[in-house]
Amino acid sequence: MRTIIPTIRATVALGLVLLSLSGGFAVAQTTWRATQVGIKGQDLNTVYFLDSKRGWVGGDEGYLSRTDDGGETWVRQNVGTQNAINDIYFRDREAGFLLAGNIIFVTHDNGNQWEPSRTFLPSEFEGADVELYSVRFSSKKKGWVVGSVSRRDRVVDSILVYTDAAGLSWRRQRAPSRTELIHIDFVNDKRGWIVGEGGTILFTRDAGETWTKQTSGTTSTIYHIDFRDDKKGLAVGERGTILRTSDGGESWSAVVTAARATILSVQFLNDDDGWAVGRGGTILRTEDQGRTWVQEESTTKQNLYALNFNKKIGWAVGGDGTVLRYEQ
Repeated sequence: MRTIIPTIRATVALGLVLLSLSGGFAVAQTTWRATQVGIKGQDLNTVYFLDSKRGWVGGDEGYLSRTDDGGETWVRQNVGTQNAINDIYFRDREAGFLLAGNIIFVTHDNGNQWEPSRTFLPSEFEGADVELYSVRFSSKKKGWVVGSVSRRDRVVDSILVYTDAAGLSWRRQRAPSRTELIHIDFVNDKRGWIVGEGGTILFTRDAGETWTKQTSGTTSTIYHIDFRDDKKGLAVGERGTILRTSDGGESWSAVVTAARATILSVQFLNDDDGWAVGRGGTILRTEDQGRTWVQEESTTKQNLYALNFNKKIGWAVGGDGTVLRYEQ
């Protein structure tokens, strides 16, 4: 049974103090709205909005909630799992995918009902456990999922699986890395990137037929990657790591910022503007394709695990059931 969750809302008008790389300060006005949607004491790990009204948040112990009114109210949905929900992604308005532990769930009715599409059992991996982190589609029928294979809480292999049947079936492909793979992004039907532990960046130019390593220049874990087009990309990770490329990842350069916290999610809004969030409530913004970043005073000290912008409205989710909403 679905339960309506009342929204606890606090609207805070902030004068943001933006710290420049030269040590100076600039001030901008913006409004964030802090909301507790999830269960106190539990993390929200992912957020996805189809448009300005309809979106989902997911987190620990199979928690999933949906809004159809831009976050004014939220309806909890039962997915039928106690695994943490790590990612939500919609290929189009009707077909969506959800990752929870070792299970890929699918919906064909705009997220009203979710059903298991594929479960990766320990018996398939010599008794090891699979954790799935990120799902993306490069075309209507072809999609990819990445994650890790662990034994006694130690990562022993990566997992990379794909479908060319719109999620009806999934097959494993060997990746050129046995480290934990955390996030995947495709910019078109041919070109995609995967990031993960130890500074891993993998790249395909042939729709995933082959994957090769790119040189990131860091050994820090990279948690998230986002490409604006087949040239411009951003990647973020441990201890304030921000990498940018303007040549499709042939070369990556580190960007120096004031941030020292681990950054967990990044997204381009357009050719120039982008946002990133991370631990301790860290929120960063760029207006020059990621060359420089300003750190924004946040409305929370909770870790922020995921970021999603749909046009001018942005959402970030994190610890203690926290949801932040931003509107330009």
